[in-house]
Amino acid sequence: MSIKKLKIISVISIFLLSFLVHYGYNLIPSFLTSIFFPINESLFEHMKLISTCYLIWSLIEYKLLDNKTNFKSNIIISITFNIVIFLLLYYPIFINFDHNLFITLLIYLISIILTLILSYYILNMKKDLFLNKYFIIFIILIIIINTLFTYFPLKTNFFIDYMNKKIGFSNYY
Repeated sequence: MSIKKLKIISVISIFLLSFLVHYGYNLIPSFLTSIFFPINESLFEHMKLISTCYLIWSLIEYKLLDNKTNFKSNIIISITFNIVIFLLLYYPIFINFDHNLFITLLIYLISIILTLILSYYILNMKKDLFLNKYFIIFIILIIIINTLFTYFPLKTNFFIDYMNKKIGFSNYY
C-alpha cells in the first residue's frame, strides 16, 4: 500500500481508535490498562490516549507498509509532535474558554492531520534517521512516565480532572 493512501486511512483510523482507547480503562479496569488508557478526564490522561492510539495503530501500519526504513523514528516523532501540537492548540482555548467537546475533537483531528503529514515525509525519507536506535528507550520512557503520573500525579492543572474534581485515581482536590 502506498504511504499516501495509508496516511489518509490513518487519519480516520487513529481518530476513531481514540474513542475506544478513551474508554479502555472503564471497559477493562486493571493496572496494565491504567498505564495506557485514560483513567479520568485530565489533560495528562488524554496525552496517554494520544500515545496509546499511535502505538496501537503503528502495529497495524507496520504490516501495511512496504518501506520500513524510518518506521521507529516515525513513531517517536509522531507521538511527540502530536502531543505538542495538540497542547499548543488546545491549552490556550481551554484556559480562556473552558472545555468544549466539539472544539476539543476538532483540535485533536487537526493535530492528527498535521502529524500524519509530517509522518508521510518521514516515511518517504531515504536516509535512515538516528532515532530508530532509541525506539525501545522511548517506549520504556512512555510506560514509566504514564505509570508514575497516573499513580503519583502532580497537583497542577495538567493533572486535574475538572469534570470529576479529582487528581489521579481517588485524590479529590
